[in-house]
Amino acid sequence: MLYYLIELEGLFSPLRLFQYISFRTLGAAATAFIVSLLIAPRLIKHLRIINFGEQKEDNRVEGLDKHNKVGTPSMGGLMIIIAAAGSTLLWAIPTNMYVLLTLGTFCLMGLIGFADDYLKIKRKNGLSAKVKFSAQLVWAGIVFAVLWSVPDLQARTRDLMVPFFKNPILDMGLIGGFIFMVIVLVGASNAVNLTDGLDGLAISCSNSVVMAYLLLTYVAGNYNFAQYLQVPFVLGTGELTVFCGALLGAGLGFLWYNCHPAKIFMGDTGSLAIGGAIAMLAILTKQELLLIIIGGVFVIEAASVVIQSSYFKYTKRRYGKGIRVFKCAPLHHHFEFVEKERALEQNRKPELVETVIVTRFWILSIIFALIGIATLKIR
Repeated sequence: MLYYLIELEGLFSPLRLFQYISFRTLGAAATAFIVSLLIAPRLIKHLRIINFGEQKEDNRVEGLDKHNKVGTPSMGGLMIIIAAAGSTLLWAIPTNMYVLLTLGTFCLMGLIGFADDYLKIKRKNGLSAKVKFSAQLVWAGIVFAVLWSVPDLQARTRDLMVPFFKNPILDMGLIGGFIFMVIVLVGASNAVNLTDGLDGLAISCSNSVVMAYLLLTYVAGNYNFAQYLQVPFVLGTGELTVFCGALLGAGLGFLWYNCHPAKIFMGDTGSLAIGGAIAMLAILTKQELLLIIIGGVFVIEAASVVIQSSYFKYTKRRYGKGIRVFKCAPLHHHFEFVEKERALEQNRKPELVETVIVTRFWILSIIFALIGIATLKIR
C-alpha cells in the first residue's frame, strides 16, 4: 500500500523512493523482521498457556545430549505468516496478480499445516495424507486456472524451462502443465516439511532458498536483466521480490527464537507455508527445475526418506526382512545416529551434534543457492 505514496511526490519528493522495488524490498524485510521479533514472545507465552507444544520426544535419537523438546511451543509458523503477509501487503502493490497468488498459496498451505498441527495436539492424529493432497490439488487447480485464463501467460504455463537452456525445451500442454505444477507445489511443500527436524534447520535452509529467488524474481521482472541473462521475462513478477524480502525478514526473525535451543517450532504451519511459497516463486518465474539445485538440501532430505522407505519395503517383500539404507531418515537424523554410535564405541558421552549438523546443512544450502544463481550465466 505504501507504493501509492508516490502519487504525493509532488508535495514531498523523497516519496518517489516507493516506486523502486529495491527500496520496498528492504523495507519489507526490515518490517517483517521487527514484527516477528515483537510478536514472538507473546505468541510463545500464549502457546504455552494453551499447551500447544511438542507432545513427545523423538525416541529415534534417544541417548543424545539434547535439550528436552517436549512442551516447546509449536505452530510458530503463525508468526512467519503474520509477519511476512502483513509486510508484503504494506510494501508491495496489493493488486499485483503474482503477489496475490503467492500470498494465497502461502496462507492456504499454512492453514493446512495449522489444521494438521492442531489435530496432532488435540486428537494425537493429524490430517491424513489424502486430505492434505486433496487440498493442495484443489488450490493448484485454482492457480493453474487463473494463469491459464490470461492469454499472455498460457504459453508460459505450458513451457518447460530447463537450467542451462535459454529457451523452453517442451510444450507440456494443458494436462502436462497442470500435473507439473501439482508436482512442484506438493513436492516443495513436503520437502521443507521433512527437513524440519532440528532446531533452526528448516528455516535456515529456507532463508538461503528465498534469498536466491529474491534475486531471480528481480531478474525475471526486469526486462533488461532478463534479456541480458536470457531468462524468461514475466512482466509484474518483480513485485515478488518484495514478498521474498518480507519472507526473508520473517524467517530471520523466526530463526532468532528457533536456533538451538529452540524456544518455538514452526510446525507444519510454517513448513508447508514456506514450501508452498517457494514453489510458487519457482512456478511464476519459470524456474521450477532450478529449484532442484537451489533447494538441494530439501531434495536430499526428501530423497533420503523415499530411498529409505522404498528399499525397506522392497527388501522386506523379497527377503522377508526389511533393510535400511540409512540409520534413520530424514538424513539429518542419520548423522545423529552416527555420532551416537561413535560415542558408544569410544566409551564417551555423545556430543551435542545438533548445532553442528544444522550449521553444515546451512552451509550446503548456501552453496546450492549460489550454484543455482550461477546457472543464469551458463546458457
